[in-house]
Amino acid sequence: QVQLVESGGGLVQTGGSLRLSCAASGSTFSRYAMGWFRQAPGKEREFVSGISWSGESIYYADSVKGRFTISRDNATNTCYLQMDSLEPEDTAVYYCAADPWGIATMRLRDPGSWGQGTQVTVSS
Repeated sequence: QVQLVESGGGLVQTGGSLRLSCAASGSTFSRYAMGWFRQAPGKEREFVSGISWSGESIYYADSVKGRFTISRDNATNTCYLQMDSLEPEDTAVYYCAADPWGIATMRLRDPGSWGQGTQVTVSS
């Protein structure tokens, strides 16, 4: 498994931006698809975005498409989620995840490797 540590969360006003980072260690980062999930109080966990090991395949949930951008840097073992035009509905704890089997698998079952989460709060 790979160890993941998120950073970059915080409080922002509606329309603002945040950039989340996920630093990976302990295994070969480039072998893993990476993803971002979020969970708001009282709601189920939502798969927000995923990126393949090469960066060539990317997925976005409809709720964030056009506003969020996922990327990765295999040289520094880091995955990013740039979040623009933030809305109060984006308020949640955001989790980074890694899955050696790819984005499609990550959407269907527990990826196995999770970060501790970072809080994102968007005020109206």
